Amino acid sequence: MLQQDATARNLHLRILNAAGEYQNPPRPAQFGTIVCMTQEDVSTALARRMEGRQGNFLIPPPVFVRMQGEFIAFDEQSGTLTTRFPVLAEFLNPYGILQGGIIAAAVDNTIGPLGFLIAPPNVTRRLEMKYSKAVTVEMGTISVQARLTGRDGRRLAFSAEVRDPQGALLARGRAEHWIVGD
Repeated sequence: MLQQDATARNLHLRILNAAGEYQNPPRPAQFGTIVCMTQEDVSTALARRMEGRQGNFLIPPPVFVRMQGEFIAFDEQSGTLTTRFPVLAEFLNPYGILQGGIIAAAVDNTIGPLGFLIAPPNVTRRLEMKYSKAVTVEMGTISVQARLTGRDGRRLAFSAEVRDPQGALLARGRAEHWIVGD
């Protein structure tokens, strides 16, 4: 595990490489409007956004890695981030469907990185979920698209939709985040 002192404020940025180890992020050109980036590009963009901030950040977070999440697309202009997660048998409830908390974690693991990409560091204050359809292993994956829906001072509002591979709506989420340290 490598660490990088990015500023005098002792920031340590680490991104997960293909070998499953956290390492220093590469130094790409400044990101402008970003659309349809690779997993590595989104991780690097997240790390770049955190430069100059105090604290330790693991990009992507270990829970995202544990859930085998994948960044699919980020569009800075529209304020959206899309991720994909496999439906893993280890996360099923006794009925054989994906645990609702895992679906909520997938939403949180999409809204959280989106918040870091488009705003100063922020934390979840509230997350609400509405489930529409059971998620089964046979679906293979779920995708989550999160969107910034509003900003009022330090308060950020987000919405998210969870869909199966055919595009059927499985769940919706809404979150309120709070910008910290500004």
